[in-house]
Amino acid sequence: MAKYIINTEKKLSKINKEIYGHFSEHLGRCIYEGLYVGEDSDIPNVNGMRKDVIEALKEIKVPVLRWPGGCFADEYHWKDGIGPRENRKKIINTHWGGAVEDNSFGTHEFMELCRQLECEPYINGNLGSGTVQEMSEWVEYLTFNGVSPMAELRKQNGQEEAWKVKYFGVGNENWGCGGNMTPEFYGNMYRRYQTYCRNYPGNKLYKIACGPNVEDYNWTEGVMKVAANFMDALTLHYYTHPGGWLNKGPARDFDDNTWYITMKKTLKMDELINNHLEIMNKYDKEERVDLIIDEWGSWYDVEAGTNPGFLYQQNTMRDALIAGINLNIFNKHSNRVKMANLAQIVNVLQSVILTEGEKIILTPTYHVFNMYKDHQEAMLLESYIETKEIGLEEENLVPNLHESSSMDESGRVIFTINNLSITEDYKVEAELLGKKPIKVSASILNNEMTAYNTFDNPDVVNIKEFVDFKITEVGINFTIPKCSVMRFIIE
Repeated sequence: MAKYIINTEKKLSKINKEIYGHFSEHLGRCIYEGLYVGEDSDIPNVNGMRKDVIEALKEIKVPVLRWPGGCFADEYHWKDGIGPRENRKKIINTHWGGAVEDNSFGTHEFMELCRQLECEPYINGNLGSGTVQEMSEWVEYLTFNGVSPMAELRKQNGQEEAWKVKYFGVGNENWGCGGNMTPEFYGNMYRRYQTYCRNYPGNKLYKIACGPNVEDYNWTEGVMKVAANFMDALTLHYYTHPGGWLNKGPARDFDDNTWYITMKKTLKMDELINNHLEIMNKYDKEERVDLIIDEWGSWYDVEAGTNPGFLYQQNTMRDALIAGINLNIFNKHSNRVKMANLAQIVNVLQSVILTEGEKIILTPTYHVFNMYKDHQEAMLLESYIETKEIGLEEENLVPNLHESSSMDESGRVIFTINNLSITEDYKVEAELLGKKPIKVSASILNNEMTAYNTFDNPDVVNIKEFVDFKITEVGINFTIPKCSVMRFIIE
């Protein structure tokens, strides 16, 4: 029996709700068809936003949404996406499938989307191909309530009051698609651009610098050395590729060994966070600069018959475990990790929702976010679980169990636990130090490793109530089934 200790008397750090954030890029069918169908669509919508998708996303309490990219951000010119839609410029989306982008979804539409979702906007500015003036004017257009050309332009386009925008990214992946820059060059460009991203009355920007890809520690070193004093946060991008960047492997048809390879690569997130924070702290002794993982998730080969530039993939129980592990890791690092954004929210990569015409699917990943939402704004608790190594190859062994725990304002203890084994159930003896369990509820997501939801069978993988546990004098005893994600709430 695995011993699981949760110390309810040792609160470590607040789990920012933004850790449960999402990402929407002008890529494939994420924006168009996924989130936005236009006011004239037969699909029920409010101001062009799909009602079914909005309702589903509100259920998981989406706290923050990143837009317009991604690689698209550094070729996006915001003035193309304002004013009467019939006058907006049509462009080719050179990064993603060569599709025509008609700019019918722009600044006003994104801010309306965030209003409907009741979430914070996270806007990524164009440093790669845009000018300092362009970025500065976008901030002014968005957030300035006084008399100025951009404020007047916003009013002409139907928005009298300035919006509140906290999170603003100055460039994206500038080591690659955002300009192929060196870290020192980007660091100096960041210093320059952020200077003109003004804090207008009533609005204070939280300025986010482009951080490294995976284990590019040289990038972190170079950017922090040059620009640490000018940023509020640095980003990190890390995707789980079971087969590597060039041959990522299929989303659905995979074998047992690929499962464990995937789990091993997912767990690497913890190592990356620790290593990048160590470098950041050399130039930020007070640990003022936060780390934001604003692109994470699984990335496989696209589904057969779909546009390879649209990055559409199915979502199995494997993705549920990827989500559960990553969210546990982010919770554990909540003292410095203040935001994370799953890539991407609808129809692209590890989506929480897939759409096909008027139909939608809630994916296994969606259900994990629904189970974990009680961690938002709760206090991380000190916890430890006994594990053993499992897997089929020596180099790909992983712990059998993975967890995190928190306490919310009402004193409820929430813990989420994953079983990474595809063959074995495990008995767990959870002990709560400093709290006697009175009332306990639990839920579970589990199925075979390749199980997924389809438009014809949308509930193959779904959350179920879990009642097979025993409340003891000191905690809870239960068995966690193979290939599963569980959540317990203890009052």
